[in-house]
Amino acid sequence: MRDTAKLMTVVVALSAISAFAADWPWIYGPAGNSTSDQKGLLRTWPEAGPKVLWTAPMGVGFGGPAVSDGKVYLLDRDEKVGDKLRVFDLSSGKELWSFAYDAPGEFMFSGSRTTPTVDGEHVYTGGPLGDLYAIDIKTREPVWHKNIWKDFGGGELPRWAIVQNPLIYGKLVVVAPQTSQAGVVAYDKLTGELEWKSAPLSGTVGYVSPSIVKVGGEDHLVMVMAAVGRGRNAKDGSVNGLDPRSGKVLWTYTNWQCAIPVPQPVDAGDGRILITGGYGAGTAMIKVQKKGDGSYGVTELYKNPDFGSHTHPPILHGDHFYSHYTINERSDGLVAMSMDGQVKWKTDQQPPFVRGGSILADGLLLATDGDTKLYLVEPNPSGFKPLASAVVLEKGDNWAPLALVDGKLLVRGQKEVKCLQVSQ
Repeated sequence: MRDTAKLMTVVVALSAISAFAADWPWIYGPAGNSTSDQKGLLRTWPEAGPKVLWTAPMGVGFGGPAVSDGKVYLLDRDEKVGDKLRVFDLSSGKELWSFAYDAPGEFMFSGSRTTPTVDGEHVYTGGPLGDLYAIDIKTREPVWHKNIWKDFGGGELPRWAIVQNPLIYGKLVVVAPQTSQAGVVAYDKLTGELEWKSAPLSGTVGYVSPSIVKVGGEDHLVMVMAAVGRGRNAKDGSVNGLDPRSGKVLWTYTNWQCAIPVPQPVDAGDGRILITGGYGAGTAMIKVQKKGDGSYGVTELYKNPDFGSHTHPPILHGDHFYSHYTINERSDGLVAMSMDGQVKWKTDQQPPFVRGGSILADGLLLATDGDTKLYLVEPNPSGFKPLASAVVLEKGDNWAPLALVDGKLLVRGQKEVKCLQVSQ
């Protein structure tokens, strides 16, 4: 009996660990690279697509879902009232609770922009007017609140408002005001006390959130700043590496300029960082190395205008990158590029892929086309290999990032969020 009890305890503990590991607690998943450990994905779908487990109505917007401990967190918005964090049961779709605050205001492409970040007993949200909230999951009340735009001297809102997905780094929550007073700031995640703020960074406000990459085994906080002007006329933007513990700027790269940067850089390993954007920016691969005197040097490995991204970071699989590269200036669709910068193939408009979300799982890509369809694709450098596709959303600018937990794929459109069964 005792052995049985011990065995049951171990099973429960392992189950808890597995459940935790399967969470999708912030934008782009546990590792922040749009990659899931999920196995057993369906290789074929019925004509109607994967089974719809539930659907919940949502307002317009582009913020994606986070999933933790069987609960789905989404930021919704009413322009006349403000922002609302909504929490659903992952299994049933039942709305469990919500937290709303006043933040009226209008801007181009209305609605929420960001994905909540769940860490321990708190969920962190970044609103389009600059509101950063830490909310207690148990009491469902705010623990602290800042406005990262107003608190650091921000003036008129950017055209598409503030887009900051809160980044948890140890005891810190990190966001980028991108104002004349502070480039990036870090708060104590439990108390909201300001721990550090970086110097202002070269460039103007864009739509990139800070992210972590590895350089020689050390964590660097990477922040992309917008350029002034577009194409060949773009200037004054920058890509910066900071010490995430202090906010000290360790290195800066300025030979890639993007007027409206959105995707976070991709950690390509061995100190290499892939930077992508739209508006004529294309892509650049850089390598950051530590020098003998302790400072850091940046080497540009290549630039390629024929590969880039408008909204989401490319996905790295093996030694190739896969990205939606339909932007204002070109319609290349889904594009594959090797680690050394050689474009292998592109779908153009057959089929089109326009700013949609993607996840790599079980050796497959789950990717929306940014409009109505969800695709199942084998990521292969030899050519585009679709395995299945289906209409899953109403027509619209359906650009939100996806989430995958326990075989359930969460897809947000402009009117609803759907939970689809994509595993066996």
